Amino acid sequence: MQLSLPFSAVLASVLFMMFVQVADSAPVKRAPKFVTLPLKRVEQARNVHGQIYLQQHMNRGIRRLARMTGCEEPSRRDLHSRLERRILSVEGPEGLEKRFNRFGLPAPSQSSGAKSLADTKENKAGADDNITEANQPTAPNSLGLDIEAVDVGYSATVQVGNPPRDFLVTMDSGSADFWVGSDNCASNGGGCGSHVFLGPESSSSFNDTGNEFKITYGSGSVSGNIVTDDVTIAGLALPGLTFGVATTESVDFSSNNSPNDGLMGLARSSLSEQKTLTPVEALAAANKIPEAIVSYKISRLEDFKNDGEITFGALDPTKFDNSALVTVPNVDKDGFWTADLGAVTVNGADTGLTGRTAILDTGTTLMIVPAADATTIHAGIKGAKSDNQGGFTVPCTLTDKVALQFGSQTFEIDPRDIAFAPINPNDQKGDCVSGIASGNIGGPNQWLVGDVFLKNVYFSTDATKNTITLAKLA
Repeated sequence: MQLSLPFSAVLASVLFMMFVQVADSAPVKRAPKFVTLPLKRVEQARNVHGQIYLQQHMNRGIRRLARMTGCEEPSRRDLHSRLERRILSVEGPEGLEKRFNRFGLPAPSQSSGAKSLADTKENKAGADDNITEANQPTAPNSLGLDIEAVDVGYSATVQVGNPPRDFLVTMDSGSADFWVGSDNCASNGGGCGSHVFLGPESSSSFNDTGNEFKITYGSGSVSGNIVTDDVTIAGLALPGLTFGVATTESVDFSSNNSPNDGLMGLARSSLSEQKTLTPVEALAAANKIPEAIVSYKISRLEDFKNDGEITFGALDPTKFDNSALVTVPNVDKDGFWTADLGAVTVNGADTGLTGRTAILDTGTTLMIVPAADATTIHAGIKGAKSDNQGGFTVPCTLTDKVALQFGSQTFEIDPRDIAFAPINPNDQKGDCVSGIASGNIGGPNQWLVGDVFLKNVYFSTDATKNTITLAKLA
């Protein structure tokens, strides 16, 4: 093999890193006002050096932010070059040959068996697709969010079709379309892996409208037809819901390494490529829930609580401290969930960063901020260093606290989330890559705030009132 990969292969590796898997628990007795699903956590980092792993997530976040803000995306060649520079800097030319096959996926020989629940962040850069199932949810009408490896994607199980079957779908606050794979799904000239699919042969209530859709995410893309079929979300039935079936999926979704069967976008429906209501808006329109509210409690593998949940129609009061709750307006005109960011502090000291807005996105792993802001934040973190490629390193034993203010409340980020992954998986006391990375996309004041922050708060969105609520966790 040549010392550099074919462009298509490296591009696939850039766009690879996806999520999901879901709980098998049956819905419990229906509550009259809201419904909750357990959330599962997903990550797919396989035998990847910490800085390569960081660059994969940086590329994904930068591309996603460009799409969210309507800015010109970095070219495919640019993303290719960024990842290639990382690989060359840490593994040399031989790294390009050994790390990826022609589809940009880890070579089979690189994969080992599933790890135990004891595999936590110190193994993050080499974690496999092990699934940590969520506990039985504590709220009525609930499903749990399982954890796949370590804290990247979050998903839940819904039922689709007649007879109803379980589909594992990513819960994504940063998009607004619901889709699952089609019975005749194709990818890279073949099928779409060992997933659950939908079509007229598997569902008697399936109806193809003949209209097409296409969606591109920060990682991967899908296209297909808009259909109607019966969908049940934690016991709440939506007969004849309009959504999509993907007849074409990129490898990010079709690969067996990605366990999800589809994706549920939960931003405002003004963003919908399918031009239809989101499932939560459909539930509210059908009077199944009082308001189009979605609330997220996403868990951290290292805590061993497995208590992730997604709630439709209300906030679950058992998950947050009511005295530390704030509701702010959504300031995004397009339909993303975006809030004005107040003070940003490091160890209680004000960084002087004001006038920023933050897109709150469960589908993004890192925090992506302008380069100058990233430099300012890391200047206050003891031992932080720039890697001169847009990322930073921090001590894996970090104790420094970064905090973001929304409205009247300040929310600290657990240092474990900033020390995102060890550069050397065998040295948990050395340097880690930082979960706060730079990307000059979307303007000098635009932040993309993903799970590095959202694991530390109870996060709720209200499409009826167009507001965002954040609270400290109980």
